[in-house]
Amino acid sequence: QLRLVESGGGLVQAGGSLRLSCAFPTTILSTFTSMDMGWYRQAPGKERELVALMARGGNTDYADSVKGRFTISKDNRKRTQYLQMDNLKPEDTAVYYCYRNYRGQADWGQGTQVTVSS
Repeated sequence: QLRLVESGGGLVQAGGSLRLSCAFPTTILSTFTSMDMGWYRQAPGKERELVALMARGGNTDYADSVKGRFTISKDNRKRTQYLQMDNLKPEDTAVYYCYRNYRGQADWGQGTQVTVSS
């Protein structure tokens, strides 16, 4: 059964950094390397929005609001994707969800809260 296990959220002051992780412990390596993956976020009263995407070929894309501050990456051996968030701003406060798409099937993590204080 597919599992996506998120971790790394928390409370940080503006200008600080956090790294989110999303592990796929039940996914075999060949599937993991064939997935598109990414991160979305949802702030209170707002719709879920794209933060970062990494295609299975390695190409990345970012929301304009996080370009130059956030970096998506993955470790195939650990079957884990990451979101490094630097220079965090109060407007980055949201629940962050990891995402994967494999052969048209989309799946989401349980979400992790990121709160940035001013």
